Amino acid sequence: MAGKFKKRLESAFEMFAVRVCRHKYFVVAAVLLMTAAAASGLRDISIDTSNESFFYPGDPVLVRYDEFRDQFGRDDFILVAVRPDNLFSQKALARLREFHHALEEKVPHAAGVTSLANIRETKGDGDRLVVSDLLEKWPESAEDLSNLRQRVLTNPLYRNRLVSSDGMVTTLAIELERYSGQSRISVDDALSFFDDAEQDSGSRQKLSDEETHQALVAIESIAEAYKSEEFAIQVAGAPAVTDALKLAIQEDMRTFILLVVAIIVILLFAIFRSAAAVLLPLSVVLLALVSTVGLMGHLGTSIKLTIVILPSFLLAVGVGAAVHLLEIWKQRRASGEDSHSAIVSAVGHAGLPILLTSLTTAAGLGSFSFAEVAPVSDLGRYAALGVIIGLIYTLLLIPAGLAALPKNLRLPRQSGDLYESRINDALATIACWSVRNALPICVASILVAIASALLAAQLRFSHDVLSWLPRDLPVRQATQLVDRNMGGSVALEVVVDTKVENGLHDRGTLVTLDRLAGEIEALRIGSVAVGSTWSIAGLLKEIHQALNENRAEFYRIPENERLIPQEFLLFENSGSDDLEDLVDSRFRITRFSMRVPWRDTLAYPAIIEYVEDRFKDAFGGSAEVTVTGIMSLLSRTLEAAVYSTAQSYVIAFAVITLMMVLLIGRIGTGLISMVPNVAPVALTLALMQVFGIPLNLFTMLVGSIAIGLAVDDTVHFMHHFHRYLERTGNVEDAVRNTMLTSGRAMLATTIILSTGFFVFCFASMSNLVHFGLLTGITILSALAADFVLAPALMTLRYRKAKIRGGNQAEDQ
Repeated sequence: MAGKFKKRLESAFEMFAVRVCRHKYFVVAAVLLMTAAAASGLRDISIDTSNESFFYPGDPVLVRYDEFRDQFGRDDFILVAVRPDNLFSQKALARLREFHHALEEKVPHAAGVTSLANIRETKGDGDRLVVSDLLEKWPESAEDLSNLRQRVLTNPLYRNRLVSSDGMVTTLAIELERYSGQSRISVDDALSFFDDAEQDSGSRQKLSDEETHQALVAIESIAEAYKSEEFAIQVAGAPAVTDALKLAIQEDMRTFILLVVAIIVILLFAIFRSAAAVLLPLSVVLLALVSTVGLMGHLGTSIKLTIVILPSFLLAVGVGAAVHLLEIWKQRRASGEDSHSAIVSAVGHAGLPILLTSLTTAAGLGSFSFAEVAPVSDLGRYAALGVIIGLIYTLLLIPAGLAALPKNLRLPRQSGDLYESRINDALATIACWSVRNALPICVASILVAIASALLAAQLRFSHDVLSWLPRDLPVRQATQLVDRNMGGSVALEVVVDTKVENGLHDRGTLVTLDRLAGEIEALRIGSVAVGSTWSIAGLLKEIHQALNENRAEFYRIPENERLIPQEFLLFENSGSDDLEDLVDSRFRITRFSMRVPWRDTLAYPAIIEYVEDRFKDAFGGSAEVTVTGIMSLLSRTLEAAVYSTAQSYVIAFAVITLMMVLLIGRIGTGLISMVPNVAPVALTLALMQVFGIPLNLFTMLVGSIAIGLAVDDTVHFMHHFHRYLERTGNVEDAVRNTMLTSGRAMLATTIILSTGFFVFCFASMSNLVHFGLLTGITILSALAADFVLAPALMTLRYRKAKIRGGNQAEDQ
């Protein structure tokens, strides 16, 4: 950017400040009206932390999952784990039955409850098929209880699905409604299962997070009434984990906002010793935050997982520009200028770098708007929007607010303050040391950067929501209990479309499903082992055994293919509707269900790929195979996160580098100026590898956010350095003058920014703790790079340049 053009821009900022001061009350009123208009959208804000919220509408993985749920119902059950002293005792079974009935009667939005109290038992009575509840005939004697235990623990329908293999733990599976108001569906809608027409669910509202929370609150309340030392109860399952995540987000957001506001107030008062210098920046960031979140409501964007960092981020970042303006205004006032002239000088001096730093920060954040993970994309868009709104409010409200201050109000401290003098001495010392030791500093920095890059290249990705929650949180402990005892709480579903009506009456298809079930139940890949499977083949074997005097050797697919449709018909006529959960009305499409433990999503792709390949190999071209379920959603989230991380880093680096080149007006110097911004990010990624912190949905944000924030200080340093270099013609003088002017503001904003991120260390979720700690460390190391490495680089860059006072330095 040529010097004359920069001077014209600075003059334009000064004219802008004159007009703002002249119409200060109108400007304040206009900003308040804009904020009020945006804030009206706050009433439409909702929170969505569901697994589906990670995807854009139309994502193929989400489309397949929705189609599956429309056909077969939900696969994400709330699992209530019960550990009685002795499950197969009359006392425990009676209490279990009472608990089951209480859940059926009192839990809102529940589509059904399945437990040992109502699970079916299929038996033969002569040539009749009898399907009744397992406990329809109550066990009266010890012999009855022993017989019941044997029947339960040897039946694949119950084992590792409703009761652990050792009989110590049982679960009640609660399926929530698919849609809001589903309990009021008409009889015609309820019978639509038998309608050949394709169902249109697009206009129906899915069950909301709030309705799911209502169901969980009711379950917890009922569980509290029934649990005892002899009848322990814990609530697990994907909906319970998601709800716990949402509650943690809500609580953490409140905590973060209060802490960041308190930090801003304390630090601003410590820096400026004036209530006005606290209230003006605080008003700017609060109004910008309200406007941004209000616009989210107007645009129909819900608060998703990563948005939890947005409020405290905007509060901490937004105050930086105001600090730069106030610091320069304070210096001008201390040098004897009147308030109006000081305002115009401050805006003219800092307006351009403030504009550019806001744009670079927005660019760093905006790089996430292209992410394939919807919450990350939303964060990128609205954080960038919030930064721009904060910029506009800063350039309007700070000059207008300063102009409206009473003339007798003294904001700046008296020059010669001991505290200020010590800071100036320290900054001047750093400036001289950096310039005089430029070569050793650059060599050491290169070595650290290389080592950091090598370590960072070994980082692994992760997406394990359960591990983010506190170890002692009941839902985390309950989910781990279910995983240990029941084989798993996460569903993987395979949908098999035979492509012909009654294709599931084909014996070969059913034998293939049965063979795959045996193979997959023994499957273990890495840390993931399949806990249980269930399919229409298992149901048919159950029916066939019952129709053959309940003899164990007949637990198999019928040899005579003509018996298959007859046995299915007998089961349907028995009054059970369980077949609807496994096949469509035409016996063309079926599901194959697997349960696996909750693990880091990194472990899922291998097992998903294996299962999909085995099914496709087994069926060849005779059936269409689709893999879906909660596990596939989690796996897709990880895949998208990996791609989005690489994409966002490249976009952020490219856009910010271009801005730096335009600011400085020299390609070589612009590229060199990016080194102090990239090096701290590489160092942080290396530290993550050293301390075993993986890249997840939050820590992956550190790089792009840190580059966008770190470059702010570099912009201020480079802008003022070249300004002083043109005046003095001496690199050391230019560095020292830069440090004594913008350096103090850089120090102040870095303290506020880093502390604003360090408040995340008070989060209840470990992922937020890591995010805040790493971002804060990166911002501090970026300031160190700007104070030490940037002067050293500029010293080497201009060591052979011919510099004359008042002229541009000539790049070699």
